[in-house]
Amino acid sequence: MNDFTSQILSPYDGNGIAVRNRIAVAPMTRITATEYGHPTQTMFDYYGRFAKGGFGLVTTEGIYTDKAFSQGYRFQPGLADDEQARAWAAFNRDMHAHGASVFAQLIHAGALSQGNVYRKHTVAPSAVRPKGEQMAFYYGDGPYPEPRQMTDAEIDEAISGFVQAAQRAVNIGRFSGVEIHGANGYLLDQFLGAQTNLRNDRWGGSTRARVQLLVDVMKLVRLGVGDAVPVGIRISQGKVNDFASKWPGREADAEVIFGTLADAGVNFIHVTEHEAWQPAFEGTRDSLIALARRYAPNATIIANGGLHTAERIAGALGSGADIVTVGRGALANPDLPMMLASGREPRQFNSSILQPIASIKDDELAMQFSA
Repeated sequence: MNDFTSQILSPYDGNGIAVRNRIAVAPMTRITATEYGHPTQTMFDYYGRFAKGGFGLVTTEGIYTDKAFSQGYRFQPGLADDEQARAWAAFNRDMHAHGASVFAQLIHAGALSQGNVYRKHTVAPSAVRPKGEQMAFYYGDGPYPEPRQMTDAEIDEAISGFVQAAQRAVNIGRFSGVEIHGANGYLLDQFLGAQTNLRNDRWGGSTRARVQLLVDVMKLVRLGVGDAVPVGIRISQGKVNDFASKWPGREADAEVIFGTLADAGVNFIHVTEHEAWQPAFEGTRDSLIALARRYAPNATIIANGGLHTAERIAGALGSGADIVTVGRGALANPDLPMMLASGREPRQFNSSILQPIASIKDDELAMQFSA
């Protein structure tokens, strides 16, 4: 076992997160729930491979929070009622028995919703049509529709959805943690973004004002679940419909965003970039990982984005991350921690498993571990 591997496989214990190694499974949309958001055995078998393969932490795909505007995709799981939540409980007990914690990622899609069984139109902080086209591998087709600007009552309803979904996740579903999705262009990131939030009320204006909804959601979720589990948030510059997006205030924005979340008491910040090791801004040296560590020094920093090799994982840990999440690397190698421990070469990712629809395929579940 080399120095890289020893570092990656070392345990982590901080901010309520205790895991057996520093490599975790990233949240990945796999749209294999029922039409009305109930998890399936296929999903449980899929997630279970990662626990059996040695991962210490798994974060679910984005789970929608209410039966109003939060659902983003067809066949997406929900935590919008007790029945949806109850289906996760036995699964989480099994995952824990195999040594893995599972965090529920809670999401409101906002303007990026392209498949909602409860509503026919979308809402957002402002009536700004999202860039790009809906994603075909998530059953999308054509341009995103122009959303309607949210009313104060709808904002309150969205906040309440996050809180109630978090309570269901912890109290009924038995999840080990909660990750609020504030990244990748979804609703909370739409409020954070200067191009998507044109409001002139208390939710719009300066970066400090635009980050306030994220802070309020985090604080109220924390109040709702107490100290039972860690509560964190995912943050990015890039969006699923605009990979190249950057914060216009550059490092000054990073200081406000990360510093405000840290001051609000977040347990962890999960930063994600298309290539996480790259400088966050042109002409600078620091990655978003390093900036998160600088401005949120006491939070657990989780890093994601193209970190599929032992060298890059170790590099992210050296840049300030405490834990690194992998997506494609985990899909190709659900036993990646075991492979690293034994010195075996990881398998290459085959993108065909996500085509034509990014649902969980039988050949993924048939993959056998050699450990």
